[in-house]
Amino acid sequence: MALLHPSPLSEKKNTRTVGQSSQSVFLILFTLLMTTGIGIRLAYLQIIEGPKLRQRAEANRIRMIPKQPERGNIFDRNGKILASTRYSRSVYLWPMAHQKLSWSFVGQRLEKILGIPQQEIEKKLQQAGANSSSLVRIARDLNEAQITALKEYENELQEVEIHTDAVRYYPHGKELAHVLGYTRELTAEQLNQKQQEGYQLGDVIGQMGAEKAYERILRGEWGGQQVEVDGAGRPLRVLGEKQAKAGKDLHLTIDLDIQKAAAKALGDRDGAIVALDPKNGAVLAMVSHPTFDPNIFSKQKLSQKDWETVQGADHPLVNRALSAFPPASTFKIVTATAGLESGKFSPSTVLQTYGSLNIGGTRFGEWNHAGFGPLGFVGALQWSSDTFFYQIGRGVGGSTLIEWTRKYGFGKKTGFEFSSEETKGLVPDETWKQKVWKMPWTVGDSINMSIGQGALQTTPLQVAIMFAVPANGGYRVQPHLLKDNEQAKSWRESLNMKPTTVKILRDGLRKVVAEGTGKALNQPTIPTVAGKSGTAEAWKGRVKQNHAWFGAYAPADKPELLIVAFAEHSGGGGGSIAAPMILKIMEDYFQRKYPGKYQKPATE
Repeated sequence: MALLHPSPLSEKKNTRTVGQSSQSVFLILFTLLMTTGIGIRLAYLQIIEGPKLRQRAEANRIRMIPKQPERGNIFDRNGKILASTRYSRSVYLWPMAHQKLSWSFVGQRLEKILGIPQQEIEKKLQQAGANSSSLVRIARDLNEAQITALKEYENELQEVEIHTDAVRYYPHGKELAHVLGYTRELTAEQLNQKQQEGYQLGDVIGQMGAEKAYERILRGEWGGQQVEVDGAGRPLRVLGEKQAKAGKDLHLTIDLDIQKAAAKALGDRDGAIVALDPKNGAVLAMVSHPTFDPNIFSKQKLSQKDWETVQGADHPLVNRALSAFPPASTFKIVTATAGLESGKFSPSTVLQTYGSLNIGGTRFGEWNHAGFGPLGFVGALQWSSDTFFYQIGRGVGGSTLIEWTRKYGFGKKTGFEFSSEETKGLVPDETWKQKVWKMPWTVGDSINMSIGQGALQTTPLQVAIMFAVPANGGYRVQPHLLKDNEQAKSWRESLNMKPTTVKILRDGLRKVVAEGTGKALNQPTIPTVAGKSGTAEAWKGRVKQNHAWFGAYAPADKPELLIVAFAEHSGGGGGSIAAPMILKIMEDYFQRKYPGKYQKPATE
């Protein structure tokens, strides 16, 4: 019987069939896995990543072009412009350009043209966010050379745009620097603090003075355009627009003419001048020197010279009208009030004055080293007798003197709008001395305080408020800068002084000018003046350089203008240094207001 053997062809065919079956199963499983993976990936992209990708796509074709609001103008009491707006060209950059390969070239080119380090530009872009669809300002206040260079390279700088911005302008520069302050672009720290209030990257903010105090009124609201662009960044159409809302205008109590006269009178002397209406506390002028030009802060970047100007050792940014110094003999107004109101001294009191007094083993001298003989309160104010007021201070005691010092408003802020810049000064007392010096209050402390020396510290604005009390008949007023501040204008606090006390103060201050230490103001070129001088002992390093004070109001019988002049480390006396400053301001004011009424007599 023959055996049947499978042919080679049969074997081969059967083997291939088994292999095909395994491959088919593998392919099916692979296809299922791939399909499932793709499905999961698509679902992830659509559901999880979809909003983010759509936002990124929108950012590629939609830009926000911001429109900065114009800041409100600032006017003086008579409608004269003090701060306004000028227009300048600024450079804006789309943050997404930072992610492109071309950025290294663009950044280097901008650094060369604008003079801003590339790292600073990158920092602003990073702060905005790489996917931000809003243009970010990286430079402002371009000069003509910069604009020309940017246009010359515009084909290479396609992501760079130039727009017109409103920039703060101060037409009177240094004369009003400490009143108006200045604006400057928000720092990163300020932006973090202010974002919830609607501030954004590139916004400017008031940094001191009226600009800071009335920031909310002046700033306005941002606007802008939402623009669709093509792949090359060219605008296709405006999708939406919000008009920027300008800030509100501000009218101050400042009288520009008085302010200019005060700035001229102070000149290059370090110090301050404050002028106000003694009836209601309206501040008519406030000058401080050294000063600065607030327009320099409208630049993108301060030069080295500009920084040296504002960061000098003499601290030009400090408002000396709101800084504290020993008030010297101007303070004798308070000591006289304390003596008369305490009941320990009558209006008819007469005290012998001396070349010096020995109190508690310490010698306290008279400023003329001789004394003035017997004096009453009026005569003591007239000649500014130290030994007279030593006796008053010793007689009333420290607690009564301190009580009246505080009633006059010393030792606390006045309520003036520049609260962050105003110093409250210092009224020393038992608690303070024990804390600082670990010593009890002594009669010597009362003696020093009676003539405005020792640890007592007051600001020129506080001293002006003190002078307003006798000028208006016994009321402490509220100093203020906003013209329409009805609450401040009507605020008057009576010190409940006896009519005889007010009369003695007024008579004494008039005598100072008519016959005493303030005769520099007894001139036919101005109405009758009442006032008081002061010379505070002070040291500058190891050299004694006194401060000079003078406070005055006019007309003496019906005051409408009150001025305090302070000369820091002048080295001279109040009657010889500060009083002539007041004379210049009063001549300018009264001769303008009453033409022909006050003038120098004709010389032969």
